[in-house]
Amino acid sequence: DVYKRQAIEDSTAADFLAVLDTNLLGTLRCCRAVLPQMRRQRSGTIVNISSIAGRMGIPFQGSYSASKYAVEGMTEALRMEVRPFGVNVVLVEPGDFKTEFTGRRQITSLAKDSEVYASQMRRSLSVMEKDEQGGATPEPVARLVARILETASPRVRYVAGPVSEKVAAGLKRVLPSRWFERILMMYYRIDRGSQSGQSLDR
Repeated sequence: DVYKRQAIEDSTAADFLAVLDTNLLGTLRCCRAVLPQMRRQRSGTIVNISSIAGRMGIPFQGSYSASKYAVEGMTEALRMEVRPFGVNVVLVEPGDFKTEFTGRRQITSLAKDSEVYASQMRRSLSVMEKDEQGGATPEPVARLVARILETASPRVRYVAGPVSEKVAAGLKRVLPSRWFERILMMYYRIDRGSQSGQSLDR
């Protein structure tokens, strides 16, 4: 995965394209490489790795969320297209795990120099890094993929991660959008500002 941190306003088309090329088009290339053989043998399972961020937009990682939303939509469509050939396509949505992801996070040049979003981004980033480094090692995701590959008729998606993140994915389906957004903003320490639309510029 490519994982960039920036506000949407500080994102360039090139920033988004770099993330999409790896996270979405990389997934597409892998699917296209294996599908001809799977169709011929009329069996096989493709497991696409999405993210909890493919279920909900996460502040200051809009390009990453966008790429994972796209993986979700592509996988849902592909799953229906290849079902007649006996091929399964599944989404795995990991939450926060302790990996080298945190240390390899990229912050774009515009985001580093931002006078508008820098303080908000730092607060949100501190929450994210704490969750990542306090998470489990990623072996549970590997075990989940192994179980999926042994399942004759797997579900379309599986969430892997802390219970709190699994609950959050469920809440997204049932809560009013405004409530869920407010919960995310509180969690990631984002100032909601005034109801009159007053600027957050400091």
